[in-house]
Amino acid sequence: MSFITQALKNSYHTGSVWPSSRALARTITRSFREQDGPRKILEVGPGSGPFTKIILDSLRPDDEYHLVEINEAFCKNLQSRLIDPYLSQSKDTAKVELHQGAIEDVTLPSTFDFTVCGLPFNNFPPTVTRSIFRQLLELTRNTGNLAYFEYAAVRTMRGAVVGAEGRAKIKRIDAHGKSMLKRFKGERELVLGNLPPAYVIRLHGMGS
Repeated sequence: MSFITQALKNSYHTGSVWPSSRALARTITRSFREQDGPRKILEVGPGSGPFTKIILDSLRPDDEYHLVEINEAFCKNLQSRLIDPYLSQSKDTAKVELHQGAIEDVTLPSTFDFTVCGLPFNNFPPTVTRSIFRQLLELTRNTGNLAYFEYAAVRTMRGAVVGAEGRAKIKRIDAHGKSMLKRFKGERELVLGNLPPAYVIRLHGMGS
């Protein structure tokens, strides 16, 4: 209900009125969960925390995990409901830090092995989408992995109800996504167990 309330108040930054499913959360976090050794993880746009819970459950003591969320209500909820209980459960916990603000404005330490992004790119103007992607790519190490998702067929459905300007915006966002897939050895995986179904996109080789 907290997620739905915030989504209705601020659809621009939320992008959905229903939280992501556990199936989507496990798929988008699979790469780092299968990685051995210390991991530095960044989550951008955690919202109510469906990905956060999976990440926290998968952390090891030598990991480092940073979250960036612009919505103050979501931040308070994440801190009290998920982060504080994790940090208080044992002395052998990973470093976890929540940052409130836009990803373009927050100062983060170094770069990350794995970046997970839940931002609703289809809601943003193409210039904002490109700016956020540049920041995410800069924060992800050359050997790292950037994963984000988009709802299946959302652009096709939106294209049917928006005007010419809206369709032009959708085409630019779609072209940018295809360019990223090609440039960074991307892959797409369809997750049917989500409402609505979604594609998880993974980008690799940020230094190429």
